Amino acid sequence: MASVVTEVSPSLVSRSFANNALRISAATWFVVAVIGQLSFAFYLVALYGQGALRGDLTVLSKVMPRGYVAGDTFGNLAVMAHVLVAVIIILGGALQITPQVRNRFPVFHRWNGRVYGFLVVTTALIGLYLVWIRGGAVGDIYQHLGISLDAILILALTGMAVWTARNRKFAEHRRWALRLFIVASAVWFFRIGLMFWLVVNRGPAGFDAKTFTGPFLTFLSFADYLLPLAILELYFYAREKGGTTIRLATSATIGIGTLVTLIGVAAATFLMWLPRI
Repeated sequence: MASVVTEVSPSLVSRSFANNALRISAATWFVVAVIGQLSFAFYLVALYGQGALRGDLTVLSKVMPRGYVAGDTFGNLAVMAHVLVAVIIILGGALQITPQVRNRFPVFHRWNGRVYGFLVVTTALIGLYLVWIRGGAVGDIYQHLGISLDAILILALTGMAVWTARNRKFAEHRRWALRLFIVASAVWFFRIGLMFWLVVNRGPAGFDAKTFTGPFLTFLSFADYLLPLAILELYFYAREKGGTTIRLATSATIGIGTLVTLIGVAAATFLMWLPRI
């Protein structure tokens, strides 16, 4: 009997360790991401909020070259709505995928989900309008295609999240909601990814800072949501079907992603966002 316990115990311990490592790594990334998104939301409110309250839309050009265009009332309002709704999406998204909120406040979770879904669809459509109809968006055609694919994914994933919720397939719904959270955060991922790259390379590398074009920005325009989405799928597989080795490897991958996120958030906060407020 003692020999059987001795043979089984190491396997049980390693499996338990792998499970805890996966859970802790995912939770750590989530905390870092939420802090980073709140920092971004604070920046948007501080930079554009006062101008919006004054009705001064020229504040839109403090960062975006064609944020404000004289005479283009509809376009200017679309840009301002895009910015301010982004703040609500950041706050609502963090609350929507927090398990404690979902479990303790189910009514709030349902209504927040409806508002969140409506707003992410709205911003996706506004983004497509700003890129392809209003024109003047920063970057080249490849970056515009990256933005457009992200908008299409937002529309599709919102539909899947709504469909699974209405059909009471809650386990599937939670997975689709997390996927939606990732693609809806692409703008944030782009900024922290860019700042991580600049810090690591001590300046622009792989792109022209003046024209804001180049191979790295082309890559980042798609990777800012496809790469986190791939890691999320790896997490789903490891959690539901993976053995000890896969769970440990996934935990390490998420750990690396957390470190990159932390560096990107710190760089964006202290080198890009706070200096502009």
